[in-house]
Amino acid sequence: MKLTGPMMIGMIGMVIFNLVDTLYIGRLGTQALAAMSFTLPVVLLQGSISMGLGVGASSVISRAVGAGNHTLVKRLTTDSLFLSVLIVIVFVIPGLLTIEPLFRLLGAEGPLLQMVKQYMQIWYVGVPFVVIPMIGNGAIRAAGNTLIPSIIMLTSIVVNIVLDPLLIFGIGPFPRMELAGAALATVFARSTTLVVSLLVLRFRFDMLTAHIPSWRALRSSWGSVLYIGLPAALTQVIRPFSMAVITRMVAGYGAAAVAALGVGTRVEMFIMAPLMALAAVMIPFTGQNLGAGRPDRVKSGLSFGFRFNLILGTAAFFLLLITGRWIGKIFNPDPEVVRIVGLYLVIVSAGYGLQGVLQLSTNTFSALGKPYRSAALNLLRMFGLYIPLALLGSRLFGLPGIFTGASLSAIIAGILGAWWVKRSV
Repeated sequence: MKLTGPMMIGMIGMVIFNLVDTLYIGRLGTQALAAMSFTLPVVLLQGSISMGLGVGASSVISRAVGAGNHTLVKRLTTDSLFLSVLIVIVFVIPGLLTIEPLFRLLGAEGPLLQMVKQYMQIWYVGVPFVVIPMIGNGAIRAAGNTLIPSIIMLTSIVVNIVLDPLLIFGIGPFPRMELAGAALATVFARSTTLVVSLLVLRFRFDMLTAHIPSWRALRSSWGSVLYIGLPAALTQVIRPFSMAVITRMVAGYGAAAVAALGVGTRVEMFIMAPLMALAAVMIPFTGQNLGAGRPDRVKSGLSFGFRFNLILGTAAFFLLLITGRWIGKIFNPDPEVVRIVGLYLVIVSAGYGLQGVLQLSTNTFSALGKPYRSAALNLLRMFGLYIPLALLGSRLFGLPGIFTGASLSAIIAGILGAWWVKRSV
């Protein structure tokens, strides 16, 4: 579990990247913050697809590393990166063509819709700079190094922190671009991760090959990655789809509610970063130990992970119980936004510990070569529990009922996931 520390730094850094954007956009007003919050389901969708492919690549590469087959490691890493380019093309072109109808469906209208369009037209251009290095960093972690991907991420954060205020507010010689400026800063910052991760893979770890494979060999590599990656991507994609449904529900309560949902979700991602880091580390940890014939270490790592998640999740709940409303004031002064952010953080945080347990369980299933169990757990949580409970809660209690659905679904699915994965290892 010594891999978790650097991984945690990288995960927290990735969330800080988004929090910085949210903090500056919040200074533009509730409408701008609501517009950015509407983009969250699509941003999460892109991240989920990338993460799923990263899980697949990391799983198969870590097994090759554990078996000591460096030639296969190079082949799998290179082919995974080519696969990520193909995924980018499939994601970006339809995305650019469907901005208006998609966000109108989510509840954005009038000036809000135009602000969303302004942001997303630039954001889509930067998708390659997110997807490709995410796969590359997954390959580096599969080799047992979680520090370098974290450093790469921290570098992009520094670039984003510097560029955000310059491009959003038009400081000095820079034009005032507002939401478009935030998107452009993100594109520039993410481009640094692409360049650095490829250089590290080539010259530090020698994990890339210039050899052109046969179509049969390429299909074999892609097949092994997608066998794990597709169910893992499905597992991850479930969240943004459910988030889109929840955003549409929350939009019925006004722009302040949507803005608060965006802030609350990003703060939640920050709080959950250590738990997600531990879950991400379980993939190479499990793959390498299975490859080396040490399933006993997988069991002990899983037990440690469950305890860690429950302790940290409980601590987060009590912390947010005290500081929830104060956190909302940092991002936006609107009293209604502040109130709803506090409400969200207190209610949803009750399920953080078991949400981490669920993520740990699903990632372990992927590393065990049982990705469809991961997908089943997340499908159950989102479509069998979260959305039905949120719909019921909204009818009975309004916004607090929607947030309660999120918390209850995490608790129930987390308990089930822990029971199932312990029987499978």
